[in-house]
Amino acid sequence: MDLEELRAFLAVADSGSFLTAAKTLRLSRATLRRRIDQLEARAGVLLVDRTRAGVFLTEAGTMLAARGRLMVQEASALIDSVREVGAEPSGVLRVLLPVGLPPHLMTPMLAFVRERYPRLSFRLHFSDDPVGGIIENVDVAIHFGERSPIGPWVSREITKVRIWAVASKTYLAQRGVPHSLEDLRRHDLMSWECPGDDGKLWPLLGGGTVPVSPVLIARHIHLLRQFALAHLGIALVPDAMLPDPGVSDGDLVAVLPKVIGKEVGIRVVVPAVLSEIPRIKALIDLLRPFLGELRL
Repeated sequence: MDLEELRAFLAVADSGSFLTAAKTLRLSRATLRRRIDQLEARAGVLLVDRTRAGVFLTEAGTMLAARGRLMVQEASALIDSVREVGAEPSGVLRVLLPVGLPPHLMTPMLAFVRERYPRLSFRLHFSDDPVGGIIENVDVAIHFGERSPIGPWVSREITKVRIWAVASKTYLAQRGVPHSLEDLRRHDLMSWECPGDDGKLWPLLGGGTVPVSPVLIARHIHLLRQFALAHLGIALVPDAMLPDPGVSDGDLVAVLPKVIGKEVGIRVVVPAVLSEIPRIKALIDLLRPFLGELRL
């Protein structure tokens, strides 16, 4: 398949307009239309439906667009891999992260990577469920949980993190320290909901779950931790075991630490076609020792 024809088709598919696609590719409309016509001739079927309201994909066109993006990505990745062999990792990495990662974790992580590979730059995107849908225009996705996206992805667990219940000393002094699961009924509970889990079910270290009635459920880890520090209740959150800036050590303490909690994996997901690009491999190889230094 001719990649220039495919790129022309994908530009039309993305924009829904021959004019916009031609401008994006810096081609004349005549050249763009000719490439689409040639691609349809190769396929032996119409790929786009030309109407006064715009250009729409046919069923065959929709199928080709889905697979064609991967083909173009693979071709670009191959060129990048060859170009970067033996060179210091450089260029832009598009990284998808879980929403609400604590800034005091993200800051040393970025500094750690930048110190070793100063020619790398980053475009960060955030999602409350990084692998919950189709991952597009992303080089690396990092997420909690055991799920991996269906499709041509390379998925690897890089570490595990402890999930447990925490509260401020001030809150516990005011409301009492829970000594049993039954005691939790008298408290304001806040839940971090790991993708794929139910925020109304708190995990138990011995296995299983206990039903709770949270006053708040969210996937924003840092926000929930700040609520707990503000004495608003007991929060179930993943813990990076790092001190919160400006907060005295020990202000936030574990609640029923021998009863409530579990370990959850942190996984990195990379499109299979990009997994051998040196700058992406370099980032993945750095994450594990960095997280190890933090004792996650």
